Amino acid sequence: MADSSKRRILVVDDEEDLCEILRFNLENEGYDVDTALSAEEALSMDIKQYSLILLDVMMGKTSGFQMAKQLKQNDETAKVPIIFLTARNSENDAVTGLTLGADDYISKPFSLREVMLRVSAVIRRTAGDSAKDAESTEDKTVSHEGLVIDTVSKTVSVDSQIVAFTRIEYGLLLTLLSHKDRVFSRQELIERAWPHDVVVLDRTVDVNITRLRKKIGRYADHITTRPGFGYTFTDKLA
Repeated sequence: MADSSKRRILVVDDEEDLCEILRFNLENEGYDVDTALSAEEALSMDIKQYSLILLDVMMGKTSGFQMAKQLKQNDETAKVPIIFLTARNSENDAVTGLTLGADDYISKPFSLREVMLRVSAVIRRTAGDSAKDAESTEDKTVSHEGLVIDTVSKTVSVDSQIVAFTRIEYGLLLTLLSHKDRVFSRQELIERAWPHDVVVLDRTVDVNITRLRKKIGRYADHITTRPGFGYTFTDKLA
């Protein structure tokens, strides 16, 4: 049985039978589980209490993508991890989900064992620091001019305004900003910002870097691409 420390998971899917199957198996792993049969029902709940949301993409009035977008725009719920569950098995859908800030994307039909493993991976990352560099940072802040990371509260401020970041985005920015002018390959970034037992494509790194650049505004150009090598945070632009 997984060491879940009674973490709470929300399953959101309009298939009641699937909700109950997932609830049964997750509870057998030691998790506390709630279910919702629609995005509207889920959004009426106290989302910030959950350690993870398993979210179906194709639902009724409000899709899983739309719900995720709402959650990521709210500072109170932006850091709640999301794993999408979907029958849509295309690269574009996967990229859409990851762009919205999802931590993982599982296509139906799936094995329950696969779901349990992926849930466990995200939960483990949530329980510790998402960014490996945070443990080795002596100061509580890492910064470049008005771009400031508080490693205690795990928040990012852009010119004194706190901006909502997913755990992956936070991990990527902390890695790059903690080592200015060092070039990180995509594989190195994957090892630092993602759990080790999740398969991550190079394209996924690129998508997250693009989203990260948008969020840091006028500092976006400091995250530079080194073709054939990877990414770096350039301290001084030419």
